[in-house]
Amino acid sequence: MQEIFTHGPVETAFTVYEDFVSYKGGVYQYTWGQELGGHAVKIIGWGVTSNGVKYWIVANSWNADWGEKGFFRILKGTDDCGFEDEVNGGVPKTFP
Repeated sequence: MQEIFTHGPVETAFTVYEDFVSYKGGVYQYTWGQELGGHAVKIIGWGVTSNGVKYWIVANSWNADWGEKGFFRILKGTDDCGFEDEVNGGVPKTFP
């Protein structure tokens, strides 16, 4: 959270399962299906539902017709699908 707050979006990779492909909205959490492979996305923020469920706000690259207009929310704090284990951030290095 601090990295996003200080330097902006970070990237992560996670395991995609069949249920993720049919995601239409809400806070995603793996519930069913076989593993389809890996996917990389950009985490742009975080939030909490009115029920107290913490989530990450994520930009996906599939298209604006998928999910929440091309974005999705995923459960925060549980490393669901390996989502929090692969985060990369920091100030990019500049090249001459």
